[in-house]
Amino acid sequence: MKRVLFICSQNRLRSPTAEQVFADWPGVETASAGLLNEAENPVTPELLAWAELIFVMESAHQRKLSRQFRAHLRHARIVCLDIPDNYRYMDPALVDRLLARVPKWLPPR
Repeated sequence: MKRVLFICSQNRLRSPTAEQVFADWPGVETASAGLLNEAENPVTPELLAWAELIFVMESAHQRKLSRQFRAHLRHARIVCLDIPDNYRYMDPALVDRLLARVPKWLPPR
């Protein structure tokens, strides 16, 4: 089972959508978190240790993650999806974008 973590800023729109969209993907276990202190589910060293594959929504997230948690990122692969913060939770356009970018990194269906 591949452990996949989706990260955005506040863990309210993009990363929870991604977690939900890929929750039933065969061979994948999903979680989501946010990089800001006020995030619904903040990023923690324990969550990063759990993850084998980390998706960030923007390159700024990747930079911040590397700055704040460098020591906890040695084993995980990080992929930037380049998805801006202009979608609602489960927005069909966001779901389409996620489905176009994420599956190539996951086990085949």
